[in-house]
Amino acid sequence: MICSLGLLMNVKIQVQVNLKSSLTIGEVSRRSGVAASALRFYEERSLITSERAGSGHRRYPRPVLRRIAFIVFAQKVGLTLEEIGRELAKLPPERAPGRRDWARLSGSWAKRIEERIAELERLKAGLTECIGCGCLSLDRCKLSNPGDRAAGLGPGPRYWIGDSPPVSAPTSARQRL
Repeated sequence: MICSLGLLMNVKIQVQVNLKSSLTIGEVSRRSGVAASALRFYEERSLITSERAGSGHRRYPRPVLRRIAFIVFAQKVGLTLEEIGRELAKLPPERAPGRRDWARLSGSWAKRIEERIAELERLKAGLTECIGCGCLSLDRCKLSNPGDRAAGLGPGPRYWIGDSPPVSAPTSARQRL
């Protein structure tokens, strides 16, 4: 009996130490700047993990803060949650990721960041030329799309994302707008 009681006491002590070194969902939310609902969502998508305390409350290991920072940064770069999940799966589960781990993951993002910058530059240039519908500059307007010609180029705002409009539209097509 004494051995089993000692074993139980060791387990309890280990659990208490583990609980002290882990963070509640509220603490993680405050430290990361990410809403608790988003943390639960990330956990549902297996982007982060938690353990359950005896009360059923989530307890997060401290390294989760680095993973959350990575998630937030990757979203700003434009990665989807699915892509982020694939990247996070490359990280070591047994330890907190280090600088070398993060550099390995983010190194391939340069092209994506450059594409995003180019997209934003196009948007900026378009906004300085365009004042909206009825601007009387249909020959230059990136939004002008008589007869829905852009639909043949694919879904979405084709001219904004870099497709060029056809060389010129017949005058009658412009007048129909």
